[in-house]
Amino acid sequence: MRNLDITLLRSFVAVADLGSMTVAAQVLNLTQGAVSQRIARLEALAGGPLFSRDHRSLRPTALGERLLGKARRLLSLNDEIWADITGGAVDGPVRVGAPFDLVGPCVAPMLKTFAAVCPQVDLSLFCGSSVELAARVAGGDLDLAVLEEPLETAAGEHLAADRLVWVGARGGHAYATSPLPLSLVVETCIFRPAVTAALRRQGKNWRILFENGGLDATFATVRTDLAVSAWLAFTVPPDLEILPPESGLPDLPYFAITLHRPDRPPTLAATELSRHIRDSFGRLRRAI
Repeated sequence: MRNLDITLLRSFVAVADLGSMTVAAQVLNLTQGAVSQRIARLEALAGGPLFSRDHRSLRPTALGERLLGKARRLLSLNDEIWADITGGAVDGPVRVGAPFDLVGPCVAPMLKTFAAVCPQVDLSLFCGSSVELAARVAGGDLDLAVLEEPLETAAGEHLAADRLVWVGARGGHAYATSPLPLSLVVETCIFRPAVTAALRRQGKNWRILFENGGLDATFATVRTDLAVSAWLAFTVPPDLEILPPESGLPDLPYFAITLHRPDRPPTLAATELSRHIRDSFGRLRRAI
């Protein structure tokens, strides 16, 4: 009889979801060498390489993709059995923070699927800028938060990364107006320093049209061609347009989506939600 080592599969799924052995090691509280050794042992059992390098990230090979779905199911069943035999019912309150622009595209759907699996968890969602939410996590007011950070200086657990893009109305001309009218959700928007720095480097004048904390109002000013904005590419609604290089606006940097938790032992419910969010972003990474 041959038995699979669950720890090998857990490392494999973590690397597949995060695209990096370094980040997976941080999440699993292991050294990078330990994760690399576990992947090598699993590859020896599988009879071939499980990952290939795509630019700067790791992606599952065809063999890895075949193993990934079954590995997820086995880990899920393992965790379910463990919870049953230890009496670890997942319940209690969890306070979650997320920026306005991530709620609709990804965070709310993730919370919905988690609530279906763990109906006894009392979820509370708090919205704000990443700067504000990071302060609330550090102060212990939130159990976890999904935040946006500049890729080069991101401090949280890496979940995904996407490019910041200019957004305007379809067929609109606000991008050609001088000074450039900008609509940002809040004054403390994490994207604002990158956006204004890019405009300064290009020598382009701009003015703030709106930044009073309403995502719907930001959408409205862009949809009516009163202004342009800057969002992560995967969050742009289909009725708006990602402005091409021909618009004359400067290139914008990549941003990381990260998971932050306070410096205290997490509850079982917070741990399970963190795992669910991590797994969900792993699937999202392969779609964006």
